[in-house]
Amino acid sequence: MFWGLLRFTAICCYARRVNAQPTFSAYPFSLGVASGDPLPDSVILWTRLAPEPLNSGGGMPQQSFRVQWQVARDENMQQVVRNGTAIATPEFAHSVHVEVQGLEPERWYWYQFRAGNEVSQIGRTRTASLPGAPLSQLNFAFVTCQKWEDGFYSAYRNLANEELDLVFHLGDYIYEYGIDSTGGVRNVSLPEQFQQETKTLEQYRLRYALYKTDPDLQSCHALFPFVVTWDDHEVDNDYTDDLSEKNDPVEDFLKRRAAAYKAYYEHQPLRRFSVPRGPDMLLYRRLAFGNLAEFSVLDTRQYRSDQPCGDGETPRCEAALDPAKTMTGDRQERWLFEGLDRSQTRWNIIAQQVLMAELDHKIGEGEIFWNDSWDGYPLARKRILSHIADRKIANPVVITGDWHSTFVNDLKLDFKDPNSPTVASEFVTPSLTTNGDRIVYGPYYGPMIPENPHIKFFDGDRRGYFRVNLNHERWQTDLRFVTTVSRSDAPISTFASFVVENGRPGVQKA
Repeated sequence: MFWGLLRFTAICCYARRVNAQPTFSAYPFSLGVASGDPLPDSVILWTRLAPEPLNSGGGMPQQSFRVQWQVARDENMQQVVRNGTAIATPEFAHSVHVEVQGLEPERWYWYQFRAGNEVSQIGRTRTASLPGAPLSQLNFAFVTCQKWEDGFYSAYRNLANEELDLVFHLGDYIYEYGIDSTGGVRNVSLPEQFQQETKTLEQYRLRYALYKTDPDLQSCHALFPFVVTWDDHEVDNDYTDDLSEKNDPVEDFLKRRAAAYKAYYEHQPLRRFSVPRGPDMLLYRRLAFGNLAEFSVLDTRQYRSDQPCGDGETPRCEAALDPAKTMTGDRQERWLFEGLDRSQTRWNIIAQQVLMAELDHKIGEGEIFWNDSWDGYPLARKRILSHIADRKIANPVVITGDWHSTFVNDLKLDFKDPNSPTVASEFVTPSLTTNGDRIVYGPYYGPMIPENPHIKFFDGDRRGYFRVNLNHERWQTDLRFVTTVSRSDAPISTFASFVVENGRPGVQKA
């Protein structure tokens, strides 16, 4: 049905010849399909032509190609409602980003791409509800930290069986470190170029291609719209703004950041406002779902001040109390506050990267904090929590990645005072694979938890994701953990569940 129902869109202004009837050395849709950022009338569709994904350029020549796309009401692609043509250019690694307009709110659609005689798998996506429209419930998951060489994506294989409206990825989609020649836990032979740390555009493109060859990751992208944001490893561990972990010359690091941001855009279902301009890329944005939920998706890397007290763990230094020190930058902070003030939804969710609750690492007298989290920027954190409290923002919840551990937290204006009112709740999802099956953080963080009574639950040694069922009266988070990441078919179970009740900040055991 693809040919007969296709309507071509206008194409102009491409500098090089466009190949309309290409042939490929192998299947060109080797990296799958994806959708994201659902609006009531629109979604973004993504794919990339890469017949040889682990080779330079994906095995594609330096010319542009027509890629046809269509969206249907049914999974057999018989009831086509939108179609057109996009151009895959070598400048963007032959990736395609289609912003489909004119869709109906709150319904499932199916989509497919075609290049030459090759067709992609069929993907599924879902639009959001109209602003203010009655919405009885929302089901979503959030994930983070999927280091390819540390394990198989057994969590994604299980996630594909969930009944969800969308998935949030909260950062560390790739890791920049070199991978050993045997592919770590996966025990597959990798070309030499993967053994080096990613620094160039071609290296970042290859790293995304490697990750996206995973069939379980592909399945989830094809089943659910994703909302993505980054943390540090998409560029460089613990980087801040224009400063690298190893204090490289700023000019050199900004070139690296530009390469990393471009590759990130090329491999994610992101709208055209996120097209990077050199080392700059707009990623923070807001998504609403009827009268039920609004999500403010943050970028806490691109604009943040350098860690005031230095890298690693230290006592809190005087520089941390400088109100100019920021995690989000002034403009993004104002945008967050203005959005929270205008919101008319029952729940207001901040989707972001690093632990927001305080975590005192010092057992007994004194305090020690990890400076790359919000603990390194206590006044920036207090501005957000104070704004939530002062403006009486409805049902604020923070969803967090990065930590390779599970935390369920009450967020307070004064974490040292147990009588300080709880103003919001935080759920920190564990890694999908990072650290593998190693026992790392349980013994390390476990003894600290009694020092931090606002932390209501902690687990440091399991991998998985969090699943949320949200309605007008309560939020329920299910902690979904796999038994192992050493095999791709590991089973999953709900280890515990926690709820937040409407009008009652703070978490409770379900």
